[in-house]
Amino acid sequence: MPERFRSSEEYDEQAHKLYNDGDYEGAIEMLKEGLSLYPNAVELYVGLGYARLAREEFAWARHAFERSVAWDPTHEDAQVGLGEVLLKFGEKEQALRLFRDVASRGYDDDIELMLTIGRALYRSAMYSDCRDIFAQAAAGRPDSADAAASLGYALHRLGDEVGAGRQIRRALRLDPDLYEARVYLGHLLYARGDWEAALREFERVPPQEHWDALGVWRLVELKRTLWQMESGDARLAPWEQRLRELEELDDPIDRLLAEVETRMGSSDGEVRYDPSQLELFERALSGEKGSYVARLSDGTKLRGTCYEIVRQMRDHAGFSHESTAQYMRRLAERWHEQSGAEVPFTDPETFLRAALAAGLVRLEREDQAGT
Repeated sequence: MPERFRSSEEYDEQAHKLYNDGDYEGAIEMLKEGLSLYPNAVELYVGLGYARLAREEFAWARHAFERSVAWDPTHEDAQVGLGEVLLKFGEKEQALRLFRDVASRGYDDDIELMLTIGRALYRSAMYSDCRDIFAQAAAGRPDSADAAASLGYALHRLGDEVGAGRQIRRALRLDPDLYEARVYLGHLLYARGDWEAALREFERVPPQEHWDALGVWRLVELKRTLWQMESGDARLAPWEQRLRELEELDDPIDRLLAEVETRMGSSDGEVRYDPSQLELFERALSGEKGSYVARLSDGTKLRGTCYEIVRQMRDHAGFSHESTAQYMRRLAERWHEQSGAEVPFTDPETFLRAALAAGLVRLEREDQAGT
């Protein structure tokens, strides 16, 4: 007996399962097969758009969403997907019109759709707009921990730390296991200088549920500072192990390139980073010691390994009484206050890479540096 054809709904359902499993390529192939049989199936085009979006194939995603909107101009998922893609191309006003149209037709009660819109705006640094969306979602669904937490994140980006803390605590009352929000609250408390409260929040997240290396690093440092623990203490072992795991997952080169891409695409058009700096840094790290030097903003020239350079920075600034970890943390926080630069301080190499990307430190050839 010949095998029957799948319906378009079955293709959509199977592709959705593949998508949820992270098999975006498999989902795309399934959707393309379905579209070859059902070329007018809007849901299949919508699914294809989201699969392309997940693979960061933005031009292809835009094409799929535009096809779906052409077939059904009022399809809410297609409109939201197209709006998200338009944000990737900088077409903010057109994206906002699509989002407003969806909300105006009564979909403001659809919490998942509203959160999708808000998160797309958040990723595009449109914090005032996403705050309004998250506030609407939180008001419509006061039992949603995700909505309350998302509103808190947006408020923090807008400088409202009190409001941010209030919303994130509200989210944690609704869902104590919303670990992302708990780690975020820990960072807020840490920045405020309430170290004991920050440690309590970081500790309430099991080690394997921590996906933020900075959060784990701060937890370890707080235990060492507040509880007078030494490296190698058995009570630190699970956290130190998790930090090693996260650092292995976190490719410093990928992070640096992402930072460079963000800065080179900034709205003010200012390029703050010289791409040749990455090559110099990599060559210096690969063994060409003595061939390159780091130069600070005041012209001070430093030479050595990453650890040696950071130690020299500390001593030059008159803080030789501090550990390098304490110095990196304090300097990173000062840079953030002064320029908004996000400089991780998990280790000297990560610290210097980020400072390099932000233009806070330069790397030079010895023949360029002079004596």
